[in-house]
Amino acid sequence: MATNRSIQRKVEIRYLSSMKNGMAEFYTPQASHETMLVQIAAGAIDDLFVHHFQTDQLLVVRGSFVLVVLSDRQYQYIPLSEYRPAVVTIPPNVPHAAINLSDQPCVMVNAVLRHGAPYAKDYQPRRHPFPYDLDAARRAIASLEMPISA
Repeated sequence: MATNRSIQRKVEIRYLSSMKNGMAEFYTPQASHETMLVQIAAGAIDDLFVHHFQTDQLLVVRGSFVLVVLSDRQYQYIPLSEYRPAVVTIPPNVPHAAINLSDQPCVMVNAVLRHGAPYAKDYQPRRHPFPYDLDAARRAIASLEMPISA
């Protein structure tokens, strides 16, 4: 297993392409040590989490939300949606949170990579040091292309 020192502290976004076979589309699964199904409630505005010994690999499968990343005392707002499949990789020691301003829950898969034993404090929320910019979160999610209805 990699040590924390060898892991970059940069959040990466990789948009997925699919292979279509008949009516089904296939996406490459993410390698992981543990896979979790996560639901973010409608209207959720979470506190920050920091994982010391794990890398999160997030993929939205239903709905949408805004991933908030704290870096250099600034928030970055990353919109994620089922309509534009992407895996977002969050390495250890990166403070992050979820905002779901929609009236629908969001469901995602987290393909977790472990870099040591689970640490109880990794799952305890931390207060954000300054307020989120909810208008920026709204603009971020509105920037995603939505599917055209038939």
